Amino acid sequence: MPLPPLLLTLGDANGIGPELVCRLFTDEPRLAADRPIGLIGPEAALLAHCQRLALAPFWTPLDAAAPDALAACPPGVYLLVPPRLAGLPVTPGRETPAGGLAAGESLEYAVANLARHPDWGLVTGPLSKAALNAAGFAFPGHTEFLAERSGVGRAGVCMHLCGPVLRVSLVTTHPPLANVPALVTYDRVALCLALTWEYVKRLGLSAKPMAVCGLNPHAGEGGLLGGEDEAVVRPAVAAARGKGMAATGPLPADTVFHRAVAGEFSAILAMYHDQGLPPLKMLHFHETVNVTLGLPFVRTSVGHGTAFELVGTGRAATGSLRAALELAGRLTGGRT
Repeated sequence: MPLPPLLLTLGDANGIGPELVCRLFTDEPRLAADRPIGLIGPEAALLAHCQRLALAPFWTPLDAAAPDALAACPPGVYLLVPPRLAGLPVTPGRETPAGGLAAGESLEYAVANLARHPDWGLVTGPLSKAALNAAGFAFPGHTEFLAERSGVGRAGVCMHLCGPVLRVSLVTTHPPLANVPALVTYDRVALCLALTWEYVKRLGLSAKPMAVCGLNPHAGEGGLLGGEDEAVVRPAVAAARGKGMAATGPLPADTVFHRAVAGEFSAILAMYHDQGLPPLKMLHFHETVNVTLGLPFVRTSVGHGTAFELVGTGRAATGSLRAALELAGRLTGGRT
């Protein structure tokens, strides 16, 4: 059976995404050897970098207005330009509303295709939250956009980031730290545990337990350093075990990552962004992949931002984009 296509949004047209796409597919054409990959975004964003780097165009244009244009294509790299992005001006390295429009329209086009083909995968290039909102898309980022547009809702998804060794899910994403304790609820911890468990099973890693970080230092020290871990986190972990999930916690976050790197756990559930991601990015900065758990389709993304200041310098690494493509391929039936 042929493998399903992958959609790849270029992200902000002025950010680092288009440059990384040009460099990666020119250097590693094997990435499109086993299935069609549909790039989504303005062609000018790709042409600008190909001309600057003296690269030949590596994509075949498709009619984005034709229903399911990518469905019947053989393996290779194709370009789909949503109608509103035809002729869009690009200014590489500059943050503008036009770049946000490119990111938002590309996501809208991708979600419409995925509604018809939930077996396809989506890889997203980085966007600027400010430019996205300036273009009229009132979302704080990819995760919330995709959750709402797919009908799941923001409360139904879990942000997960991973590298070759560490895999980290987040109970909360980007709220101010002062708001975190109120957002760490029994239902939220239980949902993130369930979604992470399904993910590690899909990867064939369920022989090892998931580790759950405590919210407070020393996981609350039995309530002495905060009551949330005993009142909220521990009951959610116990309920998950009662449903057949391998999970342990709450555990002190200052030691759990060392144990995970040693191979003890399949994944870690952290309570907030800067609890879970500094260890991950210290170890896997150039290979981090963002995965949205709970969507009706596979979605992966680079683990970095638009890096406007790096556009055109040649200093931005392609490793995270490569890893995101490879993981999306694996999760949609490709090589494991």
